[in-house]
Amino acid sequence: VQLQASGGGLVQAGDSLRLSCAASGRTFSSYSMGWFHQSPGKDREFVAAIRWSGGSTYYADSVKGRFTISRDNAKNRVYLQMNSLKPEDTAVYYCAAGVVAGNPGSVDYWGKGTQVTVSS
Repeated sequence: VQLQASGGGLVQAGDSLRLSCAASGRTFSSYSMGWFHQSPGKDREFVAAIRWSGGSTYYADSVKGRFTISRDNAKNRVYLQMNSLKPEDTAVYYCAAGVVAGNPGSVDYWGKGTQVTVSS
């Protein structure tokens, strides 16, 4: 599975962004998918994940109620809708396939990141 994230940018606090991750590979629909982020000097951290069926979603406490993860298996895409963005959301965001319990070490495939910068 190859992953390509897009949709990052520079926004102001309170704005919204929608990240998109395009996946290649016929087995995309069998993977739990997720998003992680990483700020300079920090470890890569779990943001959100969604089961292969899309029936279950999981979020880091810091984004609950603001971010929504979704997927379209017919289009091989996963999305992260980010609302009410805060400066502390600033990071490089990575799409991931094969996420288990939000553990970066469990990920089977990583995409290249997309930068999200939120100004105050």
